[in-house]
Amino acid sequence: MAIYHGRIKKGRKKRKHSIGREPALTSIGKERRKIIRTKGGGKKVKLISSESANVIINNKWTKCKILQLVENPASRDFTRRNIITKGAILKVKTPNGKEIDVKVVSRPGQDGVINAIPLL
Repeated sequence: MAIYHGRIKKGRKKRKHSIGREPALTSIGKERRKIIRTKGGGKKVKLISSESANVIINNKWTKCKILQLVENPASRDFTRRNIITKGAILKVKTPNGKEIDVKVVSRPGQDGVINAIPLL
C-alpha cells in the first residue's frame, strides 16, 4: 500500500501496455535483424549487427563497409564494447577505397538500418 496525498490507497499492478524490451545493442558483424511485433499489430525491425552503413556521398546514398567504431558519445562503455547507436562515429571504407569518418543519424536498434553522414 502507498500513501497518495494523505490517503492510503493500493498501488496498481503492472499492465501489459507498460512493458518494455531489452535494447538491441547493435554491433559490427554479419548482418542480423530481429522483427518484433508492437502494440496494435505493427512491426519494428531491430538491427542486431551489421557490416555496412548507408552514407551520403555527393548527394547520393552509398553503401560503405564499416571498419571500426571510433567513438560513441552516448556512453564510454558503448565505445569499449563497439555498440552502435545514434550519434556514434564510425570509420567506413567508401567504394572508391577512401576511409572517412561518419556520424550515425538513424536509430539502428529501432529503424533496422544504419544511415550516416560524413563528418566535416
